[in-house]
Amino acid sequence: MHPLSIRVIVLIALALIVFLLIGLAVWTRVKAAEIEKRHPPVGETLDVGGYALHAVHVPRPDGADLPALVFIHGASGNLHDQMKPFRPMLEGRAEMLFVDRPGHGWSQRGGAANETPDGQAAAIARAMQIKGISQAIVVGHSFGGAIAASFALEYPQMTAGLVFLAPATHPWPGGVSWYYDLASLPVIGRVFAGTLALPAGLTRLESGSACVFAPNPAPDDYIEATAPALVLRPAAFRNNAIDVANLKPYVTKVSPRYSEIKSPTVIVTGDSDSVVLAHIHSEGLARDIEGSKLIWLKNLGHKPDHVTTELAVRAIEHVAGLDVDLDAAARKAEAAIADDNAACP
Repeated sequence: MHPLSIRVIVLIALALIVFLLIGLAVWTRVKAAEIEKRHPPVGETLDVGGYALHAVHVPRPDGADLPALVFIHGASGNLHDQMKPFRPMLEGRAEMLFVDRPGHGWSQRGGAANETPDGQAAAIARAMQIKGISQAIVVGHSFGGAIAASFALEYPQMTAGLVFLAPATHPWPGGVSWYYDLASLPVIGRVFAGTLALPAGLTRLESGSACVFAPNPAPDDYIEATAPALVLRPAAFRNNAIDVANLKPYVTKVSPRYSEIKSPTVIVTGDSDSVVLAHIHSEGLARDIEGSKLIWLKNLGHKPDHVTTELAVRAIEHVAGLDVDLDAAARKAEAAIADDNAACP
C-alpha cells in the first residue's frame, strides 16, 4: 500500500475517534443533566472553608435518648445511601447529620486535601461545628470507615463513639479496579470520565448494586432511592476514582495509629463481603482499637447498613452506653439472612 494511502487511513481513523469522543462527551453532558434533575439536592449547603458541603441536618428532638449521630457514606455513594435506612429508624431519638462527602453527591470537592480521608474528616468536623454539634457518634460505611477512623484520630474530643459498617481501613494485597487507576490520571482520566464512564456505568448500575449486596438481595427501590447514578457524572466519577486510588497508600501510613483511638467502638461485618476483605479491615480494627467489639455475621455481604439496619442501630445504642444485648441482636440478624442467596450477575 502506498505510504500516502496509509497516512490517509490513519487520519480518517483519528478523525472518527475524535468525532466519537466529542459525541460521547455531548451525550454525557446531557445524560448527567438528566441524572441531576432526577436527583436534586435535598439538604442545605454549608460553607466549610471556601467550598460547599451538602448536608441534611436533623435537629435534636425533645426527649432524645442518643447523642448526635454523623453518617459517612462509602465510595460511589452519597448521603442518601445512609439516610434511607437510618433516618426512619432513628428520627425522634437523636440529632443527625448526613453529608455528601467532598466531591460527591451535591458537595463541591474543595482543595487537594480532600483527596484523602483526613481532609474529608476535617470537612465533616467543620460541618458539625457549623450546626453546633460538639460531639457525635460517627457511623462510617466502607470507605466512610477510613474517614471515621481519621476523624477519631484528629478530633478525639468530638468523637463520642464509632460504628464501623463493613469498613475499608487497612492496607490490602493487590490494588484497585483498572478504571479507578485510569480515571484518576490527570489528562486521560478527565477524557475517560467525560466520555466513556457514564454510558458504561449506566449498563452496570443494577448489576453492580446487586454485587455489592450479594448474597443479600438489594432493595427493589435501591437505585432510585439512593441515587448511585450521581457518581457517574464526570467530576464525581473522577473524585471517586481519586479517593479509591489514594486509599491504600493512605491507610498504609495511618493504620498504625489506630491504637490511639480510645472511643467506644463497634464493628459490624460479614463473612460474604466481596468488596472489602473483612478479615483484614474489620479484624484489623478490632485488633487495633482496644475495647472495641467485632460483630461478625454469616452470609452478610457489603451492606450491613441496609441489610441489618436494626443491628446497626443496636450497635449505635451500645456505643452510646445503653443496655443492649448486642450478641442477641447479632443472632437475630444472622437468622434473618441465613437463607439469602442473591447472585452477583
